[in-house]
Amino acid sequence: MEVKRWELMPHVYLTYLPARKFKTGVLSAQFITPLAKETASYNALLPAVLHRGTMRCPDMEQLAAAMDRLYGAQISPTIRKRGETQCLGFVASFIDDRFVSRNEPLLEPAAELLGELLLDPVTRGGRFLQEYVEGEKANLADAIRSIRNDKRDWADLRLLQEMCAGEPYGISRFGDEAGLAKINNQKLYAHSQRMMSSSRLELFYCGSAECHRVEEALLTAFSSLTRGPQTEPEPPRRFAAPSQPRLVTEEMDVTQGKLSMGFRCDTDDEPAMILANLMFGGSSNSKLFLNVREKLSLCYYASSTYVRSKGILTVSSGIETADYDRAEAEILRQLDEIRQGLWEDWELTAARESLLSALQALGDSQGALENYYLGLAATGRRETPEEMAALLRQVTPERIRAAAQSVQLDTIYFLKGKEA
Repeated sequence: MEVKRWELMPHVYLTYLPARKFKTGVLSAQFITPLAKETASYNALLPAVLHRGTMRCPDMEQLAAAMDRLYGAQISPTIRKRGETQCLGFVASFIDDRFVSRNEPLLEPAAELLGELLLDPVTRGGRFLQEYVEGEKANLADAIRSIRNDKRDWADLRLLQEMCAGEPYGISRFGDEAGLAKINNQKLYAHSQRMMSSSRLELFYCGSAECHRVEEALLTAFSSLTRGPQTEPEPPRRFAAPSQPRLVTEEMDVTQGKLSMGFRCDTDDEPAMILANLMFGGSSNSKLFLNVREKLSLCYYASSTYVRSKGILTVSSGIETADYDRAEAEILRQLDEIRQGLWEDWELTAARESLLSALQALGDSQGALENYYLGLAATGRRETPEEMAALLRQVTPERIRAAAQSVQLDTIYFLKGKEA
């Protein structure tokens, strides 16, 4: 698959992912904007409000009818966090023209509707409809509160808030309730105009249509997009861990303690760090899973995640409060084994093969491809899955040890029961 990316219009880029194996085509339009406390709630709310209707289809019923006329096309609002950026927009999925009788084209009308949702939303008097904004504010507030109800997600969020306090990475992709409460329909509309004119727009297409046809359809659909001075997100800043790790303990009405640990990774060898994380806690063959969870039964669950754009590794685990000291010590001991190279050959082989298999499987899902290339575009990286696979094959045990030795504990967050 020959992937192409080029500047379609000023600060508008198209990534073309040709694929004939699917019966659908996928179009995605994503604005890339800096993640900031002042605007996070605005950006999280905007796609949902835009999804309520366009000037041509001013309500959900008429919008659904328009998609039905495209043989059941679907257009979904998205809000994602990649590094220290927010990525907001829509992903459209529609039947590939090859599978429509009479060869009726669907790419062009799908692109047109996608453009209308972003650039010609239903408004009244120069602002969004108040009932639409208030309805979606309530939905977003529910989504923000629901994170607190899932104690695992809540502990992981609180870890990042404490560890990355003052850094954009500590901000939730949904923003917060305090910021959300300040938004009204006029403020949101004004923000949408500023954000869209000043933010880079990344377009993605995955399907069988010819490149020139996709280009023409999107140029037409987004011809009215206003371009102004650009606010390009800055590369994520990396920080050193403090000399003494921070410990944050909070109480809630929980029966199972949640232990989350955050580490700073001071290495530029990202492929080696990716494999180090997989061996440590990033897979079902990892040391955290096989030893801390299965063998020692210290955790109900235990896993780790590495965010290469930010240089952060986090551990998420559920434990009995009485096992706190043992669980923390054992998690750190397993990390030290990675640092020292104390692993069997099969552990590295399993980690490498699982990741290579996952990269190869990206080509089987249009959604996964769109998500992967969005991550590259948002964080300034350019490795195709094939190029990343080649980099991973070259990683040696010595490089993994060196990368793991750069990992330093920054913050521990422990959520325990009130009676503990």
